[in-house]
This record gives sequence, C-alpha cells and structure tokens, in this order.
Amino acid sequence: MKPEKIVSHADWLAARKDLLAKEKEFTRARDAISAARRDMPWESVEAAYVFDGPAGTRTLSDLFDGRDQLMVYHFMKGPGWEAGCPSCSYLADHFDPAVIHLAQRDVSLVAVSRAPLAEIEPFRRRMGWTFPWYSSSGCDFNRDYHVSFTQEEIDGGEVYYNYERTGFPATEAPGLSVFALGDDGAVYHTYSTYGRGLDMFLTTYHFLDHAPKGRDEDGLPFSMDWVRLHNSYDD
Repeated sequence: MKPEKIVSHADWLAARKDLLAKEKEFTRARDAISAARRDMPWESVEAAYVFDGPAGTRTLSDLFDGRDQLMVYHFMKGPGWEAGCPSCSYLADHFDPAVIHLAQRDVSLVAVSRAPLAEIEPFRRRMGWTFPWYSSSGCDFNRDYHVSFTQEEIDGGEVYYNYERTGFPATEAPGLSVFALGDDGAVYHTYSTYGRGLDMFLTTYHFLDHAPKGRDEDGLPFSMDWVRLHNSYDD
C-alpha cells in the first residue's frame, strides 16, 4: 500500500478531531433512527404459520422460545439449492456468537428458509452453525414477507422487494423480520428490513470500514462478489 498523504502528528490530530465530530454526529443520528424504529406501530400476524425444525413442527409463537421478542433472518436457500447464498452465509457467520447475548435481552434469533429441512440440515452441519434454522416450505411465510418469488415474476422483470417494485436476480431474497409477543398472547410484526438495511448485522464490514482500504469492493461485478463460504476461501 502507498500512503496517500503524510502529515505531522499535529496535522493528523487535527484531522482526527474533525472526523470525531462527524462520527459523534452520526452516532446521535443513528440513536434517533433507532428510537424511531422502536416507535414503529405494530401489526397483528393473522396467518397460522407452521415451520419444520429438527425437533418437529413449530408455530411462529413457538419460535420465540419463551422470550417476548423474535428476530427472523430470511436466509436465501430455496428448494433444490445445494448450498445457501454466500452473502447470507457471510452474515450468518455472525449469528452464533450473538445468540446467547441476545437471549439475555429477551430476544430469540432464528433463520428461516423455503428449502425443506432435509436440505437445510446438511448445509448447516457443513458450515458448523448451531443457531436455530427452520423451513417454511409448508407455508406462505416467505411470500408474505416478500423474500420469495416465482420464476414467472423474475422473468417478468419485477418483484415486490424492499417496499417497491424492482428487478431481482433470484427467486429467494435476504431480509430480517422482527416480531413481538403481546401480553394477550398474540404475535405482532414490528419491523422488517431488506437489502442494504442488513448491513448493520455484518460485523466484518464494520471492521473493514475502519481499515485503510475500507471494504475494497470498487470494480467488482457486485459488492459481495468477493465473499465465499467461510470454508471455501483459497487460503
């Protein structure tokens, strides 16, 4: 690497303090957005979704596992796919360390895919993951939360994703949906995010954002083109 600019310590410190002011402004803005997110209204979940898991079938309320809050990562793995999406796998590599800490804050984190459980389990074992992962193959959960599309929709050039009509290259898409268990025992949908909204959950990216080269993705066919399954990198 070649340095772009060499300065004295005094000049470096002045530049760092200028950036620190911007970082603090960003932190305050992020806190305000997080507060607005928590203030979002809730909607009742009326459908009776049933999922397949290693211990048998589970309803959406069962996935809370005794807690009041549930986060569902919509993992891109469709029926017949030999492996999960590399980008989703990159994100899922961050789940296992977080699960135990989230549980202390009354949150359960699970993944859900449209692939049958018999196709999910071998891939989960291959990747060494232990977080809960369920199949929605027997219900419309993925369709209702706009992360699964028909081939006809893809061929037609537009699907409904990230709250707009847009082109999309695959029949499965990534996302995160959040649910709350009400005092009345009902399940409520509180939030969903898709696309770049999932960036917040990629710890590796946040490390890279502090490195001199940053994410170093300029010139790639798409931003995550460099990502591989964690046991498939050349080195």
